[in-house]
Amino acid sequence: MSASGGTKAIVAALGANLSIAVAKFVAFAFSGSSSMLAEGVHSLADSGNQALLLVGGKKATKAASEEHPFGYGRERYVYSFLVSVVLFAVGGVFALYEGYEKIKHPHELEHWYWPVGVLVFAIIAESFSFRTAIKESNEVRGSLTWAQFIKRAKAPELPVVLLEDLGALVGLVLALGGVGLALATGDGVWDGVGTLCIGVLLVIIAIVLAAETKSLLLGEAADASQVVRIREALVDGGTVTGVIHMRTLHLGPEELLVAAKVSVQHDDTAAEVAHAINDAEARVRAAVPIARVIYLEPDLLRAGDADAVAGAGTDAGAVPEK
Repeated sequence: MSASGGTKAIVAALGANLSIAVAKFVAFAFSGSSSMLAEGVHSLADSGNQALLLVGGKKATKAASEEHPFGYGRERYVYSFLVSVVLFAVGGVFALYEGYEKIKHPHELEHWYWPVGVLVFAIIAESFSFRTAIKESNEVRGSLTWAQFIKRAKAPELPVVLLEDLGALVGLVLALGGVGLALATGDGVWDGVGTLCIGVLLVIIAIVLAAETKSLLLGEAADASQVVRIREALVDGGTVTGVIHMRTLHLGPEELLVAAKVSVQHDDTAAEVAHAINDAEARVRAAVPIARVIYLEPDLLRAGDADAVAGAGTDAGAVPEK
């Protein structure tokens, strides 16, 4: 997996979640807190999710085959989508069920110091994991806001880890609040309310992740700045005089397909056109290194194509026509 895949952030989150999951289950065993049980399952689900991200990154590096000529880059999108499913089904739905049961059948917490101590420890550990994810994201985020980064990032691992860690921290605060209110009032219902809030939070995060990774699975175009650079690189002002239309499609986070019809001079020879096309491909790869699969079709510019050349940027995200 490339550095932009956030491997360091994934490994940091995996280590934190495994240790926290063990601590939460121990605290649940001693205290009977449903918040602890929900949080333990949450951490266990998060650990499985990070393992899925690592597996997806590994599978994505497989070489292209006859059956999959464009490679396996989208494996990372598939496994990221599975993460959202696991987070929803294992984390969110279980917490909602456990919270409902605890509200319906409340009981007083025992050995309160176990859940409180574990929650404080978990908040500290998750904070370090979240800090690593933020640091890794800042290296590739540029001037984008956090919301824009999560929405536009083509490498899914960092947004997934960011949202998981954010959800974990907020969930821990909710669990601490539920346990604290249960201890202060002597009413175990508050522990169930905290668990219910954790479930709602996890379901919301899972839905956001599913929506974003679904978009990546369907196929997203290059971002606007990359489209501009590709267009500028295609035209040399000599043989290649313009771009009639262009389509881009991400085959994976670090692999972009470019298909374009370019206008050439009507009196150029076939050899000159072929040479110009090869040069154009080289310029595109230099301008946008992730543009690894390029198909260029030379054509003569007709009168009706003038508008297409002027406004061709509007169609850059569609799938290449057959």
